[in-house]
Amino acid sequence: MTRATRAVIVSTVIERELAEVWTEVRDIASHVEWMQDAVEIEFIGERREGVGVRFRCRTKVGPFSLTDVMEVVSWVENHQMGVRHVGLVEGTGEFTLREFATNRTEFQWQEDLLFPWYLGGSIGGFVARPILRKIWRGNLRRLKARLEGS
Repeated sequence: MTRATRAVIVSTVIERELAEVWTEVRDIASHVEWMQDAVEIEFIGERREGVGVRFRCRTKVGPFSLTDVMEVVSWVENHQMGVRHVGLVEGTGEFTLREFATNRTEFQWQEDLLFPWYLGGSIGGFVARPILRKIWRGNLRRLKARLEGS
């Protein structure tokens, strides 16, 4: 594996209480409803939340489709969820929630991904970074609209 991206960070402020945002985010199965690139999530085992949960996530970006295994590696109730990507694309991802003000929650999403040489390695990562940032910003817009009812 070659390092393909430096961390990509996107964020938004959602006009809802932190606990309400966390309720949506903790439901991993629902992520396909607001993540454009996540097509299907299939859990490995019975657990659905907390450290150790594993799932397959079929992802599609343009003509590229792949299935990664992800494992929840950190879970701080009402605050943070971190995953490790294992598969064709490797790396880490993290959602962090912070109470911004009464009824306002800042949602930050950070991903640090590695692409194999046959997907362009560092060059592929350089090209992918702005595309992924755009997709993830759109995902946060959809989550915000879903939670705010707009």
